[in-house]
Parts: sequence; C-alpha cells; structure tokens
Amino acid sequence: MKNTVIINNINNQLSRLHKEQQLRVLMFARSLSGQAICGVSGKKLLHFASAINTDELETMQKAIDAGCERINHDEW
Repeated sequence: MKNTVIINNINNQLSRLHKEQQLRVLMFARSLSGQAICGVSGKKLLHFASAINTDELETMQKAIDAGCERINHDEW
C-alpha cells in the first residue's frame, strides 16, 4: 500500500471513533513516533477542585504525617 492509501484508511477508521477513542489513537501514534505524550489539561481537572472536603483533607494530612518521614533502621 502507498502511504496515502494508509493515511486515508486511518482517517476513515478515525472518523468512526468517539472523541475519547480518537485521543487514544493519537496518544498511541505519538508514542510510536517518540513524541512525549501530553497529560490532561488543567481545564479538564477544574471540576475536581474542592471535591474533597476539609475534614477528609485533614484526616489524610494526619495519616501522611504519621506514616511518612520515619526511618526503620532494621528494614535494610
């Protein structure tokens, strides 16, 4: 197959996919070409802002403080 035939076939298949599936194909194609895969834009994450209430955040912070930055000398 010539390159243009392949491109036309890919475009034909892409047009049948949902947007999310098209983005997956784009990410896959970028990975094949060695391009860095982009993450999710900040705009798409804004709806998560303030999703965790303050009490839960405090509980999480206490658990992190209690469990992190401790050295177990016998571990290694």
